[in-house]
Amino acid sequence: MNTRSLKGWLYLIPAIAFLGVFVVYPLFDVFVYSFEEGYNSASQTYFGVGTYNYSYVLRDPYFIQALKNTFVLVIVTVPLSTLLALAISVALSSIKKLRELYQTVYFLPYVTNTLAVGLVFMILFQKTPYSDGFVNQIIMALGGNSVDFIDGPHWAKMTVMCIYTIWVVLPFKILILTSALASVNPDYYKAARVDGTSSWRIFHRITLPMISPMVFYLVITGFIGAFKAYGDVVGIFGTNLNAAGMNTIVGYVYDMLYGNSGGYPSYASAAALILFVIVLTITCINLLVQRRSVQTS
Repeated sequence: MNTRSLKGWLYLIPAIAFLGVFVVYPLFDVFVYSFEEGYNSASQTYFGVGTYNYSYVLRDPYFIQALKNTFVLVIVTVPLSTLLALAISVALSSIKKLRELYQTVYFLPYVTNTLAVGLVFMILFQKTPYSDGFVNQIIMALGGNSVDFIDGPHWAKMTVMCIYTIWVVLPFKILILTSALASVNPDYYKAARVDGTSSWRIFHRITLPMISPMVFYLVITGFIGAFKAYGDVVGIFGTNLNAAGMNTIVGYVYDMLYGNSGGYPSYASAAALILFVIVLTITCINLLVQRRSVQTS
């Protein structure tokens, strides 16, 4: 090993040590915990090794509900937020005047505390003895019926959660896509306009293929972020998510560790590894699709 290579490895030692202590070791520890049956956190003892923790979690109705909620959140919010961000980014790129102002306005939610925003959403949608809430007032003004979005039917709660999630993730996606659109070589557009190509065909044949790596990046990170949803849900529906029927997989893991039913790190570890496998599988599928579909040149 030459001096230059040795220097490189020396520079990497702090990062490798940090990742080893705070990422690799906890992951290994979680893997071990997930197979220890009857683990007692107080005495640090367990009575067996096997797959019972996984079978318990997969049969737990609270986990099944959390799994359903998380998948609905992922399936609805990731494609909708990406498409909406793409449409807004294209519109912003075509604006000459006040472009910076609009970009700043759209970016503001990204630097706002998500828990505080969740509380604001709760106020907007919640029915109280004194008011039906701002959103319900709009619905009734349009001739609809009042809906209890916070304590009412499950579909209403999921609607609020999906709207909130889309609103929160839009700024980052708009920022990335606006930058990607700005990096497209304008000569392609000039050549297409000389040939009399329509705007839709220019977008479909030039713009979209050129920014496809960023689109797939946002889809992958969107899936990962949606699967990790928890704090946002707490901001809207409170800490007792099981009672509200709005728990997520990450919320289930937290409850098993610290909630009212807490003190079960083995169950929490099994649920966390199930989530890890789900996210890893979806990420690998996305990467395979990306390799076949993305324009790389």
